[in-house]
Amino acid sequence: QVQLVESGGGLVQAGGSLRLSCVASGRTLPTYIMGWFRQAPGKEREFVALIIESGSWTQYRDSVKGRFTISRDNAKNNVYLQMNSLKPEDTAVYYCAASGIVSTSEDRYYFWGQGTQVTVSS
Repeated sequence: QVQLVESGGGLVQAGGSLRLSCVASGRTLPTYIMGWFRQAPGKEREFVALIIESGSWTQYRDSVKGRFTISRDNAKNNVYLQMNSLKPEDTAVYYCAASGIVSTSEDRYYFWGQGTQVTVSS
């Protein structure tokens, strides 16, 4: 079992930045591929970014490429999502999740955090 806890969300103006953190407890993080997902009000949860175990390869949804950066510190059991040039359409609850395979589908992730709210004002 892995327990995931996100933090770092908040209210920011358009064009601003936030850094989300996800800390894992239980089984160590280096075993898993880690992903960030988000869910806006009235919408389905969507893939944002993922990073493989070593941190050497990442994948992003098109709308965040060049603005968001996912990273991990396996020694600290942490995964991060640096979000720059934020837009109102980035407003959502952001979740980190752990998977055993590389996938953008939430069905492939079996451990989830509780989420952290990100609100971007125009």
